[in-house]
Amino acid sequence: MTLANGAPVIAKKVLGPRFAFPLDRGALFFDGRPVFGSSKTVRGIVASLVVTPIGAAALGLNYELGVLMAIVAMAGDLFSSFLKRRISLPPSSQAMGLDQVPESLFPLLACRDMLGLSYADVFVAVVIFFAGELAISRVLYMLRFRDQPY
Repeated sequence: MTLANGAPVIAKKVLGPRFAFPLDRGALFFDGRPVFGSSKTVRGIVASLVVTPIGAAALGLNYELGVLMAIVAMAGDLFSSFLKRRISLPPSSQAMGLDQVPESLFPLLACRDMLGLSYADVFVAVVIFFAGELAISRVLYMLRFRDQPY
């Protein structure tokens, strides 16, 4: 999950503005707000879809598990962004919990059987991801990989 969610951040730093095409192409939803916002890019989705399966294979896990993890983590991230736009939060703004839970809960539930996880395991993993994501975000900010410390 960390690879799936971190790959877009690293890709932004490494590639700069290259391939930063907004996934929603600037489209507005029925409420007149962006669907996802400018920070959700094709570059980020592709980075997650490339890096996560490679990372899964390097860890001795099934490549397909990495693909599924990336797809569902990005779906969770897009879901969060969609909800944040509905409540008028700007792109890259923080919404504690909303930024961490869907992008960890969704892939864990999707991969639960493949990983042999119980629902208690999923709950614990979401809590660990939540805390770890907050800590890692601050480190990435200090290293200038993130624009914001969250």
